[in-house]
Amino acid sequence: MPSEEGIMKKTFLLAALLLPLLSFAQQPVNPEKNQKIDSVVISAYRAGKNTPVSYTDITKEEMKASSPSASIPLLLKLQPSVISTNEGGTGLGYSKLRVRGSDATRINVTLNGVTLNDSESQEVFWVNLPALTGMLESIQIQRGVGTSVNGPGAFGASINMQTMLPNDKPYGDVEISGGSYSTGTIAVGLGSGRLDNGFSFDVRYAYNTTEGYIRNAFARLHSLYASAGWMKGDNSVKINYILGNQKTGITWEGIPRDMIESDRRYNPAGEYYDSEGNLKYYDNETDNYVQNHIQGIYSHQFTSSLYWTTTLNYTKGDGYYENYKDSKKLSLYGLTPQIINGVEYKKSDVIIQQALDNGYYVASSAMKYSKNDLSINTSVSYSYYNGDHFGILTWAENNANIPQDYCWYENNGKKNDVSSFIRGEYSFLHGKITLYGDMQYRHIDFRLSGIDKDFASLDKVLKYNFINPKVGISYSLTPNSQFYASLSVGHKEPSRSDIKEAIKAERSDEILPERLLDYEFGYRYEEEFFSFSINGYLMEYKNQLVATGKLTDTGHEIKENVAESYRRGVELAATWKSASWLRFDANLALSKNKIKGYTAWVDTYNNANDWESLSQTSEYYELTNILMSPEVVGMGMVTLFPCKDLSFSISGKYVGRQYYDNTSNDERSLPAYTTLSLQGQYVFGKIKFSIFADNLLNNKYISDAWVYRARFADGSAEYVEEGFFPQAKLNAILKISYSF
Repeated sequence: MPSEEGIMKKTFLLAALLLPLLSFAQQPVNPEKNQKIDSVVISAYRAGKNTPVSYTDITKEEMKASSPSASIPLLLKLQPSVISTNEGGTGLGYSKLRVRGSDATRINVTLNGVTLNDSESQEVFWVNLPALTGMLESIQIQRGVGTSVNGPGAFGASINMQTMLPNDKPYGDVEISGGSYSTGTIAVGLGSGRLDNGFSFDVRYAYNTTEGYIRNAFARLHSLYASAGWMKGDNSVKINYILGNQKTGITWEGIPRDMIESDRRYNPAGEYYDSEGNLKYYDNETDNYVQNHIQGIYSHQFTSSLYWTTTLNYTKGDGYYENYKDSKKLSLYGLTPQIINGVEYKKSDVIIQQALDNGYYVASSAMKYSKNDLSINTSVSYSYYNGDHFGILTWAENNANIPQDYCWYENNGKKNDVSSFIRGEYSFLHGKITLYGDMQYRHIDFRLSGIDKDFASLDKVLKYNFINPKVGISYSLTPNSQFYASLSVGHKEPSRSDIKEAIKAERSDEILPERLLDYEFGYRYEEEFFSFSINGYLMEYKNQLVATGKLTDTGHEIKENVAESYRRGVELAATWKSASWLRFDANLALSKNKIKGYTAWVDTYNNANDWESLSQTSEYYELTNILMSPEVVGMGMVTLFPCKDLSFSISGKYVGRQYYDNTSNDERSLPAYTTLSLQGQYVFGKIKFSIFADNLLNNKYISDAWVYRARFADGSAEYVEEGFFPQAKLNAILKISYSF
């Protein structure tokens, strides 16, 4: 893993190469045309003003005004139907979001049209792309299936991001911040602007650090963005490089229920007892990962109406997480008992690393035609993923003949993904009515090989073919108001973890892909000082994969397809600029999220002393709530502009009760919570002072949780193991920015 010193050297070298160019910069001849060519790569995948889907655009200025500790999930926390959480309790480290209750595996994320979702887990781990907001030009978040994109289709929402565009003029900026829980950030950016020869250069480096709210929630995050572009006439070439380097403390176990009241900052990760029975914590219980992204983008304008763009992407990722394991059976690692001084040891304290080494290759090409009342976007994309998984035992307390860096398992996943789509919009009756049509095709070839950490063979080949059509219509009642409706189909293949557990259960042929029918309909009104939207949705799932708790005879977890489930709701959003010094923003999401005919399986043992395993018992629910899907989510914000250079806002977020399993039992639910945040900024010449304060009410709220249950045949009380993720109490951060 590159050292901090090495990263700093690379940053200053890039800056040194860039600085001499600043003095030669001139404003481009036609900035409007340049902007259009630069943006064609992203506009092919985004919804427009007449597209009948529910979406929100976030601008570069809004991202600049966000907290320096906010990852993308925290940046989007005030958007309709969005719930964000952070494992460590603050903004840095592992963060995630849900949209309409859909988790990260169901949210398609693209950067310049390239899918960021991991090909195997289908998630985006935002901690691997720290300080990403400083590298972006814009974000569009679509709720529901949305428009077609490259790679996996959205199965609940999509987030479409575009890296920054070159400035017209040279620029530089420096940001420094510090605040609660030893949180600090520094970011430096430089850009040449458009040179008279058509070239442009941008570079940005950021370092974020925190000790976190809970114990061991520290984060040391480096990011580097470098871009070189050339534009002349009807051609544009751009090369982007993004580095993410993170070292974080492990926080994913959560906090047991019995510790929440006494010590809500407790974290069991790395906990062990020494030979004298003293409680200790391993000081390197960490997650370590480096990710490198290289993108080459070529765009060409054939005519004023026809654009073409091609993108090549290579992503290299490697890393590991390290754990101290207390008194583990050596047989778990394929080892025989160790004989030391005539004493046989079947158990030992060990330190292990579970590692990843993967490469991701993408080639995509898109065409956009737009003239008069007709717009057509088409794209074809191919991606190849090759990922190795392996486990290394780096140390054992009882070691007689264990090889150094002993590898006890290794397996591989290869995934080929071919996708294409064509999308069109046609307007008539003087632009009042727009018809929308969209068709996506995907072919997936996924191959697993090798053994898992429990020595089970994973050899399997799976292939899927999906067709995802979408149709819709919008009607403009006036230039400022519009009704719309759409019907979209989405399909989703099982993730690697779903497949590998099904392989172990010898049921891999029974696990089915999921299907979603998404009905969207709504009304939006927008003028200079007031905007309002209301969107209704019916998301009807077939064969949705859900965790039921069911295990095989050998103890492997099985996710099962449930025949019917749904998410149905309404989203409202409004903005009102009542005066030049006052603005109101609000949104509200009301929903029902249900599974029909759900069976939960519970581990069963003979008694609480022997824990002899018996057959699982089941619970049947005719209609039950989908986990982590609250029925009410809302936001309200008031922003004041007392004078030209001063502004501040106060926002409140409400999240209703969340069940953390699918049984609708109040004992396994998180209470509703409300948070209040403050944000203010003052501009003094080229210097800007900003303050961000969260949880002003100092609430002791919990935003996420998990549960494991077991029963006993002798009638003893049910065993329940839970992990909770409390968020920080009142915390604040101050940022100073200087632009030149």
